[in-house]
Amino acid sequence: MTIPTTRLGRTGLNVSRLCLGTMTFGFQTDEETSRVILDKAADAGVNFLDTADVYPLGGGLQTVGRTEEIVGRWLKGKRDRFIVATKCVGRVGPNAWDQGASRKHILDAIDASLRRLGTDYVDLYQLHSDDRDTPIDETLEALDTVVRSGKARYIGVSNYLAYRLARALGRADVRGLTRFVSVQPRYALLFREIERELLPLAQEEGLGVIPYNPLAGGLLTGKHRRGEPTPGTRFTLGAAAANYQQRYWHEREFATVDRLQGIVAEAGLSLTTVAVAWVLANPAITSAIIGASRPDQLDATLAAGDLALDPQLKARLDEATAEYRRGDATR
Repeated sequence: MTIPTTRLGRTGLNVSRLCLGTMTFGFQTDEETSRVILDKAADAGVNFLDTADVYPLGGGLQTVGRTEEIVGRWLKGKRDRFIVATKCVGRVGPNAWDQGASRKHILDAIDASLRRLGTDYVDLYQLHSDDRDTPIDETLEALDTVVRSGKARYIGVSNYLAYRLARALGRADVRGLTRFVSVQPRYALLFREIERELLPLAQEEGLGVIPYNPLAGGLLTGKHRRGEPTPGTRFTLGAAAANYQQRYWHEREFATVDRLQGIVAEAGLSLTTVAVAWVLANPAITSAIIGASRPDQLDATLAAGDLALDPQLKARLDEATAEYRRGDATR
């Protein structure tokens, strides 16, 4: 299997159309299993890895940075074969300045991430969320410093509302500062709000779009049943459990999954594969972030890399999930 590649927005950087998300590494998934997952994705042609300084998901201050360390040890000796993306803004320490998008924190955070990853630079450095307490000019100046120093090749954002991203792009252009080249939003059949404003903005501004949660935290695999959340999954995973339950663990979502399973079964396909392929079918999407806590979970998601959805099937999926375009969630 070879995953197709495409350019990241208007940059000259080519990335695989599937990106391996690593947020399970070091908490839900031990290091040995994490390495097997990384090997399997790489063997399939995935050259794009996404992590963050606050990972692993579900942990706390005692676990921050563990995921980057695991990825860094795996990258040793093969760094030149992969596009590495990481993020900052989340809390990584006990001090008031150990979070956010201030100049102090960004410059501290990039150095800490590079140390854990065992590399001199990252290809894409992203703001994990929007810090509204820090002036956007201060943040942009700090990120410009990071790029000019060679510690990051490109910069991007995650979990930004369209109007905030548009303002940041405008300020960068006016000030002559390094511009964001990508956005990483949540996007799935069960969360389509970004189609209304964020995706049109990304297309107009030439931004790469790297969505996470294409399987809605695993609900779109169809493996979950109504009632108490499934043990050992994101819906019961430490500090992340409440967030994932609030996003997806509702009767409306379960009823939609039932409808989607019926539609996909008629086509003889896997809902897991189709859910990821549906995300990739949107022309605004650059690369979909897939993840796993076990190597076998990659089988169905990697298969989406070269699956072209039948237009009639896509239209039925669009119609069945149209209500999920409404809303104003920030992430």
